[in-house]
Amino acid sequence: MRIPRTTIHRLSIYLRCLHDLREEKSETISSEKFASLVGVKPTQLRKDLAYFGQFGTRGRGYDVDKLASGIVRILGTGKIRKVAIVGVGSLGSALLSYRGFSKRGFEVAVAFDMKAGKIGRRSRWPEILPATRMAAEIKKRGIKIAVIAVPATAAQKVADKLVAAGVRAILNFAPTRLFVPRGVSVESVDLAMGLEGLAYSLKSRGRSQ
Repeated sequence: MRIPRTTIHRLSIYLRCLHDLREEKSETISSEKFASLVGVKPTQLRKDLAYFGQFGTRGRGYDVDKLASGIVRILGTGKIRKVAIVGVGSLGSALLSYRGFSKRGFEVAVAFDMKAGKIGRRSRWPEILPATRMAAEIKKRGIKIAVIAVPATAAQKVADKLVAAGVRAILNFAPTRLFVPRGVSVESVDLAMGLEGLAYSLKSRGRSQ
């Protein structure tokens, strides 16, 4: 059975909310309240979870710990997964300094850049290596997930090298479409497109007022 990608995206949102509930010492939550917290309808929440089995108990709702553990198992983040970042410009640097990845099961193990001035170690940052060592280091460390934060003109070439080195999942921040072989997953994040969507929403609301 093919699971809709939107369902997988919502699972991440559900998990983030469950982590917050854990910190608040909540043990159970009803589907109605949970759906309200994550911004979906209760029927959508139940449908998303039903793809993967039975989680709730009628009259009691969801066990917060059990549901969180179940979603972690579904997403495959129960063990630490090593990640490489390619491109240490403004965006890449921000990603390197973000401390939240480890809480979600990811370790930024290494970064690569073309500019000599960025190569080396930084306080609380992973090691930054020359891009020429990318293929060898990816293979050596067994890294399967990579983040591309380079200009659009270089993104496809970087993706090709990552795939050849054994990477099977890419998070792409470059504003361009990547072409990869079957069996390799790509998630693209286009910040400008997101802002354009927000601008359209504001414009549409202005017309309706």
